[in-house]
Amino acid sequence: MGTVGQDLEPDFPAAVLRELGTGVFTVDMSGRITYANPWAEQVLDRPLKQMAGQDAHDLLHRRPDGSPMPRERCAMLAPLYGGTVTEEGSEEYFRRPDGTMVPIIWATTPLLLAGRQAGMVVVFDDFSLHRGAEQRRDAHTAALGALTARLNLLAEVSAVLMSTLETSARIRKLLRLLVPAMGDWAATDLDSEGSSGLERAAVRSLAHPHRARRLEGPLPLLQEKTLTAVARVTSSDDPVRLTAQELLRDPDAPLAGTHRKLFEQLGGHSATVVSLRARRQSYGMLTVARAGESEPHTDAEVQLLTDIGRRLALVMDNSRLYQEQRNVAETMQRRLLAPLPQVGRLRMAARYLPAQTAMEVGGDWYDAFLLSDGVLAVVIGDVVGHDLEAASHMAEVRNMLRAIAWDHEEPPSLIMRRVDEAVTNTSDAPMATLVFARIEGREGGPWQLHWVNAGHPPPLLVPHQGEARFLTAGHGPLIGMSATLNLGLHWPDAVEDLPPESLLLLYTDGLVESRTRPIDLGMAKLSHHASVLARRMARRTVDEFCDELLERIAPSGDDVALLALRLPEAGSGAPGDHRPPPAPQAPYSPAAPNRAAPGSVQQDAPVQDPTRGLREE
Repeated sequence: MGTVGQDLEPDFPAAVLRELGTGVFTVDMSGRITYANPWAEQVLDRPLKQMAGQDAHDLLHRRPDGSPMPRERCAMLAPLYGGTVTEEGSEEYFRRPDGTMVPIIWATTPLLLAGRQAGMVVVFDDFSLHRGAEQRRDAHTAALGALTARLNLLAEVSAVLMSTLETSARIRKLLRLLVPAMGDWAATDLDSEGSSGLERAAVRSLAHPHRARRLEGPLPLLQEKTLTAVARVTSSDDPVRLTAQELLRDPDAPLAGTHRKLFEQLGGHSATVVSLRARRQSYGMLTVARAGESEPHTDAEVQLLTDIGRRLALVMDNSRLYQEQRNVAETMQRRLLAPLPQVGRLRMAARYLPAQTAMEVGGDWYDAFLLSDGVLAVVIGDVVGHDLEAASHMAEVRNMLRAIAWDHEEPPSLIMRRVDEAVTNTSDAPMATLVFARIEGREGGPWQLHWVNAGHPPPLLVPHQGEARFLTAGHGPLIGMSATLNLGLHWPDAVEDLPPESLLLLYTDGLVESRTRPIDLGMAKLSHHASVLARRMARRTVDEFCDELLERIAPSGDDVALLALRLPEAGSGAPGDHRPPPAPQAPYSPAAPNRAAPGSVQQDAPVQDPTRGLREE
């Protein structure tokens, strides 16, 4: 078996030199060219037959300007002349036949034949190719750096626009990102609600912060041509480039009425104006300007500002839709809530707080009305779900309960069973929790609470003197669960004496439970604050009590319904009692004030016995 070298074809070294991909030529000890590979011929644009035998230095080596290079300064061939040995280098030049200079990068090595130096081998390449690649690499790196900066800015912008801040706060924070990242000053002009004018919502300038703040606010009445120009900008997705020279020289320029003062006060030479437009809805325009020696915005920067303007407009449009939906939900909810009747010397107050999210408005309700037997019924309830559908289901359950309670003079447990069967068989409402109670007693007292609880937080009884306590009796299954599952469950009737001047609180779980607080802690907090306030506000109205209680508890997250009832003094309103009645119920109610409550007893009407309850035989 032969060695690797013995197996090679005779022309293998020539094939290597031919396909090496870089120029190679050899010189003898006198510096004359003896060989050049095809790559050397291509780079130098000289065939070997024209170079062979010629002095390599005289033929090729030149200064950058094309003038001859002194032989004593030839670093490549210096070893042949006893000079300093240099094995590689760059920034040397070879001359082509047409007189052009080729910058080269090179390396040399001695040429040894039979163990003796017979000349030198010069390996070289066109350095302009490497330099071009390096320049392209630098350009790509710069482009990637600019792209990364734009992407980082866009990510920060998105984070600001997706925050829970109010729209005005988002805009100000957005301008803090755009200045100085995209310009030296920026301004946002928004359509004024209810008018055809513009309001400069925010202006930011690092060089003139005080002037920028003074430029904020409603803009003066604009001329027709300016309004037309603004409408053209805000109704289009195309950005507009402005120059200070154009606006300052020509007061009749299209946007001079809106932007000339900005340039006068804040300086700058150019600006880009983009519309704030989303879903065919226009909200105004965003302007970002450059000043000093900075260049006007590039096409890529203009495209980025256009995208930012579109994102800001989308946030503003979502905010508008959110408010519209929230208004619809709140209006629907409040129209479904009942105005409170004023019954004898009992005093009631109710509060409804919508959830923080529009889609969470819906399932909570309170109710108070007179039954056919003259007894006052009070209800608090919550239908499963948090949306407009839950609100409509709440209305179904409420109306069923009203109708059944009015039509049947029965204990609360039987009323609850009928409601459960009706909801299960005639409605597609989901399960619901509720407390249904009757306030029974004679005029002047004593009074009793008769109630059942369908899986709802228990009522809270706050005596005039003493600690508050939860009424935990009367618990049964949720409405819609027993009949649906054929469980045969029932609701036990519960009875509790109501002391004179005591407070009875019915509430939904949004008052005592949140994502950051378990319901047990919330109920303890409610009991504590209700007890303290009942003592401190004994002579204050029930409305004032509810407002102070909500302020102290500060519920958040879910919607909240609260119904509070205060019993009169012992014997108040009884025959022969000449004490003046307590202050009338406040006209305020979460429901529309012009809607009468079922069974209301007017303040100036003769008061019947509204709390006589089930008559004693």
